[in-house]
Amino acid sequence: MTEAVTQRRARGGGGAARRAERSAISVETAKYIERNIPNFEILTEEALEIIEANAETVLAEIGVNFVNNPAALELWRNAGAEIEGERVRIPRGLARQLCATAPSQYTQHARNPERNVVVGGKNLVLAPVYGPPFVHDVENGRRYATMADFRNFVKLGYMSKWLHHSGGTVCEPTDVPVNKRHLDMLMAHMVLSDKPFMGSVTEPSRAQDSVEMCEILFGKEFVQENTVMTSLININSPMTFDDTMMGALEVYARNNQACIISPFIVGGAMAPVSVAGTLTQVLAEVLAGIAYSQLVRKGAPVICGAFVTSIDMNSGAPTFGTPEAAHITYGAGQLARRLGLPYRSAGSFCGSKLPDAQAAYETANSLNMGLLSGVNFMLHACGWMEGGLVSSYEKFVMDADQLGCLHHLARGVQIDENAQAMDAIAEVGPGGHYLGCAHTQANFKSAFWRSDLLDYKPFETWSEEGARDTMTLASLRVKRQLETYQQPPLDPAIVEALESYVAAKKDSMPDAFM
Repeated sequence: MTEAVTQRRARGGGGAARRAERSAISVETAKYIERNIPNFEILTEEALEIIEANAETVLAEIGVNFVNNPAALELWRNAGAEIEGERVRIPRGLARQLCATAPSQYTQHARNPERNVVVGGKNLVLAPVYGPPFVHDVENGRRYATMADFRNFVKLGYMSKWLHHSGGTVCEPTDVPVNKRHLDMLMAHMVLSDKPFMGSVTEPSRAQDSVEMCEILFGKEFVQENTVMTSLININSPMTFDDTMMGALEVYARNNQACIISPFIVGGAMAPVSVAGTLTQVLAEVLAGIAYSQLVRKGAPVICGAFVTSIDMNSGAPTFGTPEAAHITYGAGQLARRLGLPYRSAGSFCGSKLPDAQAAYETANSLNMGLLSGVNFMLHACGWMEGGLVSSYEKFVMDADQLGCLHHLARGVQIDENAQAMDAIAEVGPGGHYLGCAHTQANFKSAFWRSDLLDYKPFETWSEEGARDTMTLASLRVKRQLETYQQPPLDPAIVEALESYVAAKKDSMPDAFM
């Protein structure tokens, strides 16, 4: 009797130790995903050829607008396009010919070389939410984002094992002047994390500031010879390329820095309601945008992007995790692969106002379609809420935890001798169980992915511990990660040089909030 009790206690103690090990704070970052599973291809060869032909017709006969940008029009004219006012009509085959000089993949360097990522091929790089003006947490509710919130999200991203990239505008800090906040945001990414990050695109001069700050962090020669930023260039759909975004693209392309060239589509509002019609417009816009980047600098690294959602025809609000969005995301992946370019799409998309069941369903659909569609760079992989208006603290850590599922699913099915488990099947035989067999003992730590956040305890234990729901557990995890955060080391001389640069830039201009 005493021996039996002692054995039970020993097993319990071992379980407690394993739980403590799993919950221990770590700044380990998993390597970017390398897929060992096939992409899901939804379009037939005939459908792909029709969409590609229709996109060429759009470019040649309807054309695209490059607004407030005479230099861009001149580049297009010299390349052989027909210019009428600000309308650019691109002869069939020209855009595709220009796109051929863009690399099929590239390495983005982080200040910690162990965090470098390779974008393209069978790889998937995960980056956090981008752009929301609001933040939300369970204690303070929904509110305008501040610079303190921005720094918190950078810290959470650094602490997230399954997140490979620090991102860019993880929230929009409204307490800092518009013309100066990009300096503080870049500083946060550079100092508070050692993962790769994105540059500013809200004005061409801010893109140039981003390049110059990277030259302080990495060295000027290194920046000119290597890619250290991947930045988001949205096309003003339908088929309009504004001077702000194109100006930022020009800065980055000239300096060998990567751009995600991405239509911003809400189906039924900025593109046709049909999947084939939307894919035609997406491809036309991507071809024109990437071709232009190659006119600026042949060989400039780019990502073929597609941010696509549908619209609720009753309210006009965007919807997420829908079958139509999946069809477009799968189809755009096929089109990007035929161009031989890296692909950006999907994310932790949802329209919910809270990190609730709606958020979970829509996010799960969106994340999985991203993995299966062959996405190479997934922006918004964690933290997105309320249609992109809100960066949620709780949802950030909930999503970041679930990204582990994508890593494990992408590994595929092993079929080596250990995976075949013939020794285990022979050892246990009919009527036995596998819990104590040698194969289970040798593999139990790595056999199954396990959430670091979700609750797997029996009902009685869960109830005794306060019957905590997932949002409560996520709130506790946010607090614990922020309390235990430790800044990655950086040469003090570099920090001082960055601080001096930021201070001088801020002193050179008055505050502007527009």
